[in-house]
Amino acid sequence: MDPSRIPAEFPAPSFRGAQEQALADIRDAFAAGNRVVLVRAPTGSGKSLLARAIMGAAATAGEAAPSEATGAYYTTPQVSQIDDVEADDLLDDLAVIRGKSNYDCVLPGEHDTPVNRAPCARQQGFDCSIRHRCPYFSDRAIASGNRFAAMTLAYFMRTAGSEVFRKRDAVVIDEAHGLAEWAEMYATIEISPDRVPVWDDVGVPDVAADAGPEEDALDRTARFVEALRDVAIRAKDELVGRPELDREEVARRDRLQELISELGWFLEDYREPESPTTWVVDQSGGEGSPIDIKPLDPARYLRHTVWDRGNRFALLSATILSKEAFCRGVGLDPADVALVDVEHTFPLANRPLYDVTQGSMTYEHRDETVPKIARLIVRLMAEHPDEKGLIHAHSYDIAERLTERLGEFGVAARVRRHDRQNRDAELEAWKASADPEVFVSVKMEEALDLKGDRCRWQVVCKAPYRNTNDSRVARRLEDGQWAWYHRTALRTVIQACGRVVRAPDDHGATYLADDSLLDLFERAEADTPDWFRDQVDAMTTPSLPAFDPEAALAGIDASPSGGAGAGRRRGRRSGGSESGNAGHSSRGAGGSKAGDGDATGDSGTTDDASVRTRSERDAERRRDHPLSDVWGDG
Repeated sequence: MDPSRIPAEFPAPSFRGAQEQALADIRDAFAAGNRVVLVRAPTGSGKSLLARAIMGAAATAGEAAPSEATGAYYTTPQVSQIDDVEADDLLDDLAVIRGKSNYDCVLPGEHDTPVNRAPCARQQGFDCSIRHRCPYFSDRAIASGNRFAAMTLAYFMRTAGSEVFRKRDAVVIDEAHGLAEWAEMYATIEISPDRVPVWDDVGVPDVAADAGPEEDALDRTARFVEALRDVAIRAKDELVGRPELDREEVARRDRLQELISELGWFLEDYREPESPTTWVVDQSGGEGSPIDIKPLDPARYLRHTVWDRGNRFALLSATILSKEAFCRGVGLDPADVALVDVEHTFPLANRPLYDVTQGSMTYEHRDETVPKIARLIVRLMAEHPDEKGLIHAHSYDIAERLTERLGEFGVAARVRRHDRQNRDAELEAWKASADPEVFVSVKMEEALDLKGDRCRWQVVCKAPYRNTNDSRVARRLEDGQWAWYHRTALRTVIQACGRVVRAPDDHGATYLADDSLLDLFERAEADTPDWFRDQVDAMTTPSLPAFDPEAALAGIDASPSGGAGAGRRRGRRSGGSESGNAGHSSRGAGGSKAGDGDATGDSGTTDDASVRTRSERDAERRRDHPLSDVWGDG
């Protein structure tokens, strides 16, 4: 890598904001010998352009010996970020590759068949006469031979050890703040009917109750995993021995292969006395119920899937809040890592925070607070009659309750929401709409570019603390890792606040509705970036219009209409919210206590599981899972 090339490799015709200084600082950090450079760049600072400049410093084939790594990888956890890269003319020298399921077969009669279910995956020894025209293998060949290759983090991790995507001179990871959590999800083993094709062929024990006299739940789990792996191997071998498979059998074979590999990884690590990994086991239903096996220390997995893949690394994010904590979480020595802070150049007046807190949104207080937030949203709609708004509902349960209330208040004509199936379609429709719609969203705090009039105001409804029923969260809190707990919540809030202000001349307001958010700012103050602390310090309580549904609809051709109908786009319902009169907008009584996260499993993905079929839950889980881009690639 030649760090001196970094500024000249910047792909845009001119610099914006602090980009020029940032590139000089990144150059100097690599020139000083650091293998890894963390780039803490505020939202909207053009991180993808900085990434391309860094990639340009990677050695070329003409500069390196045949045995030396050349070129660069760009990877990010966010599929939407890869979409943006592919659509950006300034980044057209990055060759994008996706998982097989994103491509359709081009053989006659197979045009609706994804490549991972095509005849080459179904038939033993199938010799495709037009493989050179296959969109997947064509993109893969281009990306593997191109100086710069771009892919999701899921694809990047899955191709570790591949002869096609070998080690490169430089690796840039965009939106890298969640790398440790992604590694945990990558290494988590889900033993459930949805993920284990031979579920009906094994008896699932109660791993806590059935443990032997000198065993714990983890030991009993390991014994069960050994037996399960043997059953899976026999089932896989039987399928592999067939001359031809149908699509369902291909999916079963591929899932068995994945399962065998996952179980093998766990057993190998469990049996290794020197392994640094701490495993935790979740099984809430006892005998016959699903088991989740989760690692607390993903460094071993990152070493193989990430750190062995390049000579130098640049990790970019607005929310790497603590260098030392981040390095510990991903298996890096802070002494070998440099941190570059990029100045925030967006005027403070353009990105205001407003205190409109209505009370606590912890589970025990939610019935009281949600109606107040719904009334608040009506007042904000009146404050912004001609501007689009975004509601960060945090979970589908909260989104359901809010849209029910807004329907009862008669403002449904201006409200759009999504369900699990139409999430992307509704988001795109909302962005494309010329009407000042209010979009009630779930888990859209990251990787969403709402520049200009796409959105001018947003509401954060709940402090996004991690679910304390998650065994990894509970274990960390038992170990006193409260700073981590507050830091991860703050990280999500900062990401959310960056959705509506994307350039120095852009502007957008963020309204904070949960008392716990104010408590969070105090508890995580030491980890708060200066530029966000400035926003918090400048926060005020606005003077809003009175509750008036007619004023809330003044910007569209509609009048208030009562009833429980909620929104012009309705998802499948899981049952109405509890009825009752909405209270007046008011400040809740007192801040939250430490640890007021969702101890009820209210994660945005489980609240109406009882009315969804297994296939629907599986389809949802596959879409939302971080590895969905590569499942079934085999």
